[in-house]
Amino acid sequence: MPSTATAFRLVAATGLHRGDRAYQQDQVEIVSHPRAQGCTLAVVADGMGGKSGGRKAADQVLLTARQVFERFVPGQDDAQATLKQIVLESHLMIKLTAITAEEEPHSTIAAFIVAPTLQCVAAHAGDSRVHHFRGPEMLWRTKDHSFVQRLIDEGKITEQAANTHPQSNLLTGCLGTHADPPIALHDLGTLEHGDVVIACSDGLWHYFTPKEIGAILHALPAREASEMLVNKARQRARGGGDNLSLAMVRIEPLG
Repeated sequence: MPSTATAFRLVAATGLHRGDRAYQQDQVEIVSHPRAQGCTLAVVADGMGGKSGGRKAADQVLLTARQVFERFVPGQDDAQATLKQIVLESHLMIKLTAITAEEEPHSTIAAFIVAPTLQCVAAHAGDSRVHHFRGPEMLWRTKDHSFVQRLIDEGKITEQAANTHPQSNLLTGCLGTHADPPIALHDLGTLEHGDVVIACSDGLWHYFTPKEIGAILHALPAREASEMLVNKARQRARGGGDNLSLAMVRIEPLG
């Protein structure tokens, strides 16, 4: 996959586990662009609402993401606008699904697009996150649309205290609610060889510090890192774990 600089390849891995819940409501997918080599979309959706409502919502996010990404033309279309379209269309489709269902389906989304030029953009709504690592160091991550994040922003609690706060799972915005979803768009700039971008649901990131995630991603190949993160999250959940999911893309030089 030639870039404007040196040749590279995208190495991708996903992880998905039901955790200790009765139902799997997370969904995850990494999609290669059908016409543009080196262009990839990664999506994590954490569904909520009834035993099947959450799964329907997460499925709808993935279906919509695939359809919108297929129409995306790298180098011509705006990648952030494409992600915004995925968020808005998913939100609308989930709301339409809810009209014919007894459940109230909602979903988070964390997604990113890597272009053939290694430009990377991300979007999220809710408390599923996108992280950008260079080596073991985290350069950036999304900020949750949640009640505890608001408390952190207001200086009322620390980030460490947020994980054990009794209302840590209360969202201030997601897809499928009556209100329009928050649309947080981010430009990560140009990725470098060795960079890793990872999207994950709160069932995974809840059990790690960014430093721990970075160390695992840096030390292991993508597939092994994915398995290690899932297994460690399961151990730390001690029988009380949520569904968990992740999608990661690593930039590696060719040769």
